[in-house]
Amino acid sequence: MKFLIVFACMLAIAYANEEANVVKSEQEVEPDHFSYVLQLDNGVDLQQEGHLEGDDVWNVGGSYKFISPEGEEVSLTYTADETGYHPDPNSKWIHPIPVEIIRSIEYIKNHPSQA
Repeated sequence: MKFLIVFACMLAIAYANEEANVVKSEQEVEPDHFSYVLQLDNGVDLQQEGHLEGDDVWNVGGSYKFISPEGEEVSLTYTADETGYHPDPNSKWIHPIPVEIIRSIEYIKNHPSQA
């Protein structure tokens, strides 16, 4: 099942740009771990690996990069576990929370509803 999901994702990416050719494609799928690498000649580069902890908790890490329509390289590293998806906060593509939003949250925390 995991192999099917990984393979489907790789196919979707490969066919998203019909001009792209696969430069490198590697995958390893075992019952308790998996990994894959996919590189296309249009600048798309994906890699991911994961391992099973316990009966049903997957710890996954990976990265991807691509060239934006403006010609800029976009890249992101991430992890995922039982608590969710965690992109690397040091990525320039992860924008900080605006100060106004932080102030609003603090105000709401300090002034609970009286209803």
